[in-house]
Formats: sequence, structure tokens, C-alpha cells
Amino acid sequence: MSRPVTGAAGGARGRQVVILAPGSRGDVQPCVALGRGLTADGDRVRVLAAPAFRALAEENGLGFAPLSADPAAILGSAAGRAWTAGGPLTFLRGFREVLRPLLDRLLAEVHAGAADADLVLAPTLGFLGTHLSEHLGVPHAELHYQPSVPTRFFPHPLLPWVRRLGPGPRRLSYGVVDGLAWRLLRSEVDGWRAGPLGLPPAGWRGPRRDSPVLCGFSEAVIPRPPDWPARVHVTGYWFLDEPPGWSPPPRLRDFLASGPPPVYVGFGSMRPDRAEPTFTAVRTALRRLGLRGLLGADAVPESEDLLPVKDVPHSWLFPRTAAAVHHGGAGTTAAALRAGVPSLVCPMFSDQPFWGARVHGLGAGPRPLPLRSLTADALAGRLETLLQPPARRSAERVSARLRREDGVARACAVLRG
Repeated sequence: MSRPVTGAAGGARGRQVVILAPGSRGDVQPCVALGRGLTADGDRVRVLAAPAFRALAEENGLGFAPLSADPAAILGSAAGRAWTAGGPLTFLRGFREVLRPLLDRLLAEVHAGAADADLVLAPTLGFLGTHLSEHLGVPHAELHYQPSVPTRFFPHPLLPWVRRLGPGPRRLSYGVVDGLAWRLLRSEVDGWRAGPLGLPPAGWRGPRRDSPVLCGFSEAVIPRPPDWPARVHVTGYWFLDEPPGWSPPPRLRDFLASGPPPVYVGFGSMRPDRAEPTFTAVRTALRRLGLRGLLGADAVPESEDLLPVKDVPHSWLFPRTAAAVHHGGAGTTAAALRAGVPSLVCPMFSDQPFWGARVHGLGAGPRPLPLRSLTADALAGRLETLLQPPARRSAERVSARLRREDGVARACAVLRG
């Protein structure tokens, strides 16, 4: 059983905190922000993430250990393309197929990277933090980027259709998702427990989970359900702003100064085979409405009214746009809301439809447009709604609340006890 976070060791030098961050930039960046807050409190922090994020961690003063799972490579593989093509059950079933070639190596890297931890922070993937906590005899906290604790007020983000079935099924939906995810990974993870970790199998029900939960989102976006236990802490978002002295490329600065605010359009780690037809439709829709665009894609040609952008911090970019069209990743959604710009979410898989529904429910954007349904006509129609004053006003109301919060400080206070 995991111990309370307040029992963490570390002595005068502070704790050695290990943060597991397997995933894309949207998963890693909040962890880096949280890690920075912990180092300011005197802890030493190591982030375990894909090799592409080493510079992000180290330039923010954090230690780093690489994990083999590269989100871009996974999504570009045949298994990854099949994984993102279906609905929630396809997503869960495909999870094992995508991870299987990497899992043994990934588990070994997690074990090595966390060997000296005094405190482990991890998402719910395979409940790896829980196993490490038990093995090392140190405290552990779960990191949630979307609501994943059972409640009767809304269903698990991966099973949104359960909402209409009532309070009981809504609450049960969380156990269904967690149970299926555990069964898909159980044989490999139980083998890891029995081998390097020296632990008994967790069994068909999985490990017991009673550690603190840090929810890296805001009650301004997801009000805290009254039936969540006290161990669940909704801290606010963990934002990582651009570093001091950062400046945009001259071409981007010139483009922004040359006309009215553009619409940002970007879809994260999108399938390579979808990029060209998708951005062809985007160009057509923007030009039909006489809009300028910033396109978050590599292979998009520059023109007088359209500029491709890459690796520009959303915290700097979004306040300079008229609106954002994006995939609905948790981090991108939060950045747009914080900037006070309306969003059109074009979800692909996982929790993205959930965030699209929240943006629409807050009045900060129109109904989500699934990426597979994106055409020039459909996008142009949504853009007309997106750019109306009511969506902007709603986004600005949410922004005002988010800017008063300090999610990193609140999370660090929980971890200090």
C-alpha cells in the first residue's frame, strides 16, 4: 500500500522526486511546470519522458531520463493509425497493440529512472506509480489531466455516451475503463512486479489505489463533483510559459503585424496520411471567409495570408490570434481558454471529444467538428459561429478565472502536506 505524500524522505537536500511523463508534449509540459515548482521548494526533480523532451526538461532545471515510447513514432506506425481511427473501445483495445513492442523496454527504463526516488508522481498508465511506490517503499501521487475519479455526475471522458444512462452507470464507467486498461496490460505488468520489482502479482482487480490525486485542470472548466473523496485535489492547470527573453521568429512577428489577427489551426500529433487533405480543406475554408491563418503543420506552403508555424509557445501565440482550431488536447484546450480566445475543437481520439464538449458547454466555441468529418464547407460554417462575439466573451470570462489561479503552487502545497 502506498504511503501518504507527507511521509516522503529526502533530508536537508530535499526529496528526489521522479515524474513519469510518457506521452506527447501536452502530457510532458505540465509535468515540467510542476517539476519547476517543486525545485523552487528545494526538491530535486527528474522527468521520465521520450528523448525528444530532454531539452525541455533540462532547460527548466530538471533532471531527465529517457523512455523509449516516442508518441510521434507511435502515431505514425500502422498500429498507431488504426488505434486513432476508431472510437473509445478501439482506443482501449489498441492501447496494448501499440505499446506491446515497447513495453518490456519501457518498464525497464521506468524502473531504472525511478530507482532513487523519495516520491513518485505518475499518470494512471498501467498504475506504474503505484507499483513503484510499493517496490521502493516511498509515497506516490497520481497525476490526472482529465477527470478520472469515479463520480455520478458525469461519465469517464472515454465513454461520453454513458451520460444519458443515469448516475449509477456514470459512476461505473470509471471502473469499466480502468478495469479494461488493467486487463490489457496486466500480464506484462504483473511479470514486471514478479521480476525486477520483487512484488506479488496485483491480480485481476489491479493494485489498490488510495494515494493523493492531483488534477491538473481548473474548476472553472470542470467543477469539482461533490462525491469526490478528500484525497482528490483539483489544483488548477500547470502552465509552463515561454522562457524569459524568448522572442518569435521575425517572419512570424512580421506576419502578425501585417494584418488582422489570424486564426490558428493545428492538430497536434496528427496522422501523417491525413495532413495534406486536412490542410487543403483548412486553406479553402479560411480563404472563403477572407481570414488569415497560422497553420501548425510542417508541410504547408507559406503564402501572403497563410503562415506555417512550429514550436511557438501557445502562451505567447494564442493571445495574438482571433481564434484557435485544434484537436482538443488537454494542454492546447487549456492554453486557448487561458488566452481568452474561442476554440473550435476537431477531436480525433481519447479524451479530445470530452474537451471539445467542455469548450462548447462553456460557450467558448461551437459544437466540436470531428477531424474525420472536417471539410471546407463544414469548417467554414463552424468558423462563422466561432468568430461571433458571444464565443469571445465566454472565453474571456473563463480566462479571467484561470489567470487568478496558480495550479502549480496549489499542487506543490498538497505534496508538501
